[in-house]
Amino acid sequence: MAELSPILKQATGVIAARGEGVHLYDEDGRRYLDFTAGIGVTSTGHCHPRVVEAAQRQVATLIHAQYTTVMHRPLLDLVDRLGEVLPAGLDRMFFANSGSEAVEAALRLARQATARPNVVVFHGGFHGRTVAAASMTTSGTRFRSGFSPLMGGVVIAPFPNPSHYGWSEQEATTFALRELDHLLQTVAPPNEIAAFVVEPVLGEGGYVPANTRFLAGLRERADRYGVLLVLDEVQTGWGRTGSFWGGDHFDVRADVLITAKGLASGFPLSAIAAPAAVMEKAWPGSQGGTYGANAVACAAARATLDVIQDEALVENAAARGAELRAALRRVASENKQVTDVRGLGLMVGCEFRDADGNPDGATAAAAQREAVARGLLLLTCGAWGEVVRFIPPLVVTSEQVREAGTIWAEAVRAAAA
Repeated sequence: MAELSPILKQATGVIAARGEGVHLYDEDGRRYLDFTAGIGVTSTGHCHPRVVEAAQRQVATLIHAQYTTVMHRPLLDLVDRLGEVLPAGLDRMFFANSGSEAVEAALRLARQATARPNVVVFHGGFHGRTVAAASMTTSGTRFRSGFSPLMGGVVIAPFPNPSHYGWSEQEATTFALRELDHLLQTVAPPNEIAAFVVEPVLGEGGYVPANTRFLAGLRERADRYGVLLVLDEVQTGWGRTGSFWGGDHFDVRADVLITAKGLASGFPLSAIAAPAAVMEKAWPGSQGGTYGANAVACAAARATLDVIQDEALVENAAARGAELRAALRRVASENKQVTDVRGLGLMVGCEFRDADGNPDGATAAAAQREAVARGLLLLTCGAWGEVVRFIPPLVVTSEQVREAGTIWAEAVRAAAA
């Protein structure tokens, strides 16, 4: 009898039968508020009618047209539409299937464009599970252990995480930039650095936003040393943070942008974007893939962008995110185990610590389980699993945010009892 790998551990015991908007329904018809969104993927909610219609129409016409063999209209139209929302200057795109693939494509591009071997990543970042992407990941040992040797050429610098260091944002940022300079002076000479790769908000690392001063510091050093600044917007893009791109909050200019997750409302699609002057330095034959830019996924992505724009979902993410943070902070004010509520837009984390100030993954996990038992699907993150994350679809309403807040209050009380 065939079974799934026993290593695949489920965050919940739910067997989803159908989805609609912010809700999932199990095989018994029980309704759940889905504040996981497939780890930030179902940006327009489950089975948005316009995305469904676009995908169904495309399936009946052309399912797969391999885009280094033939071209197809859904891809060409998507490229045109992306030109309307990508940051200025990022006018050349390459498409793949997953975030990890896009990260590896960005790494390959950076090394080829600069003719330099090394890359600097930042502590707590998550960039994927494939070998190169996992070598660049420092959010948890489970993503990078057991298949050494990892890829060489990766240098790790601090990320300004105030909660981890027990400092103010200003102090953490001063430390992170000072240590980056020290690293460039002692470990990795700037003329051997191809790229700085950073998430605007740490994802698996605990939902910790970067800040304007830190990213401006990276930009200044990148310009000074001829290094490419790569923003990993796999989770933060497409309105998730209340701006279309996470980097928009910090007024930072990327040389390469990586996107996936919310791009196609659940269909596998990812991309990197860069200026023509950078992208044209990729070596011939270095970009490709069998399933990248699948016609159905491209049609779904185009419909996703239409829905995000027509239904003002970026603005909704900002407004509902403010309501969500307020609700979660009310719960935190009544429960000393919740020591921080942070995030941008609809990418919000609640951090748990024990009486001694240590990360408390056990209580966070208990609260997550209690929430699921009450009909609210959540996930954890952070190095110790000490952060419970809230990532609902961008279509979430004020009423659904209030319902989630009520359930969460009950779950935290039960977990702490």
